[in-house]
Amino acid sequence: MATVQKNYIAGEWLAGPSEIENINPSDLSDIVGTYAQASADQLDSALDAAKSAQIEWAAYGLERKQAVLNAIGTEMMGRAEELGTLLSREEGKPLAEGRGEVFRAGQFFTYYAAEVLRQLGETADSVRPDIEIDVRREPVGTVAIISPWNFPTATASWKIAPALAYGNAVIWKPANITPASAHALTEIISRQDIPKGLFNLVMGAGRDVGQRLVESPMTDAISFTGSVPVGRGIAAAAVQNFTRVQMEMGSKNALFVTDDADLDLAVTLALGGAFGGTGQKCTASSRLVVMDGLHDAFVEKLVAGTKAMKVGHALTAGTQMGPVVSEDQLNENLAWVEKGRAEGADLACGGTRLSLETDGYYMAPGVFLNTTNDMQINRQEMFAPLASVIKVGSYDEGLAVVNDTNFGLTSGIVTRSLARATHFRRSARTGVVTVNLPTAGTDYHVPFGGRGDSSYGPREQGQTARDFYTIVKTAYIASGTPT
Repeated sequence: MATVQKNYIAGEWLAGPSEIENINPSDLSDIVGTYAQASADQLDSALDAAKSAQIEWAAYGLERKQAVLNAIGTEMMGRAEELGTLLSREEGKPLAEGRGEVFRAGQFFTYYAAEVLRQLGETADSVRPDIEIDVRREPVGTVAIISPWNFPTATASWKIAPALAYGNAVIWKPANITPASAHALTEIISRQDIPKGLFNLVMGAGRDVGQRLVESPMTDAISFTGSVPVGRGIAAAAVQNFTRVQMEMGSKNALFVTDDADLDLAVTLALGGAFGGTGQKCTASSRLVVMDGLHDAFVEKLVAGTKAMKVGHALTAGTQMGPVVSEDQLNENLAWVEKGRAEGADLACGGTRLSLETDGYYMAPGVFLNTTNDMQINRQEMFAPLASVIKVGSYDEGLAVVNDTNFGLTSGIVTRSLARATHFRRSARTGVVTVNLPTAGTDYHVPFGGRGDSSYGPREQGQTARDFYTIVKTAYIASGTPT
């Protein structure tokens, strides 16, 4: 009988009322592991334990907290090969991407370990005589972290690390499709010098554990990354208790290729941005907006490059694109191919399921041509290895197309013109803008987030994370007159 990997609640590893099997999308005969599902009572126990543990953790000395975060990050970076292999095995991204994700996740912890010592307050003189003012930040309390499957370690880490750094307790509900990475990170955290109940892993379906977590009056803050519909539901539940929320949701990112762009660079950026991570990135370049002067040459090289991409097992050397994460996701992707065709788009290549040496959820990357920005394939997030080319006649038209979306996470421009790059950087209505770089790929020490339907609430990452994970307190002190 397979060993069941348990939830971590109130400092104990606990079995649940049921389990799920975690299947390798690169090889459906490979069972990564069996993982316990938490019950409602266990979630309530985690919330109870977190409340008292958070008070104890907040009272820890700064260097003691710093040592905890440093230890977590250092171990993750040291085990990047091992944990990256596990991540790629369960999620499907190529091994190099899996290793890189784990290493970067470790950097989040070491970065926020340093931030522990940078929590400085402010002082001011009152407008009233003999009164001084002290302004400082305090922990928000118990933070619910709901993380996605596409970056199961990195996204969770950039939420968990600042939550702990700023003195909070954590209840983590990871995506149920990638429990192995969540369990591995929790095992590292569980061995640290932290109060029992400070950090809790509750695995389970969003409709059960997740819903109860966001509805609980004991949850003080919710950090969520996922889809827009789920985000709307979380916001509606949170407002009942006035729980603060931070949400990163959908996207429809555009890479704008101008007629003066370096053609080879533009194609390289488009291929990496559209198909890296099997297109399963919130920062993926799903819309390729190309000026007519370069359109035909760009399309020729783009299609050739797409056809040449090596699709294969995530752990096989030379694989450029792994499988789709699940059968449901694959079926959704194939449905988008048919929707695009029905709308009048031309599928230049790919968009089909592939049969390879191992049975998995493999899909050939696809490129749509002759598309318009009002097509649904250019309006809704597909989360698939599919990209659409939109031909425009001028820079102004291209910028208008880039901004014509309900989303606003990332956008990029490929150009040799400093004037165009500067104008685009200032005019693109997205939270992140790139110039001669892919739309995917961000740093951990600066803010990350979008506009419109892409984001809601304070920014993630960097020092701005404190705006969500802390509450400002203003204290007035009567100093009196010396005698």
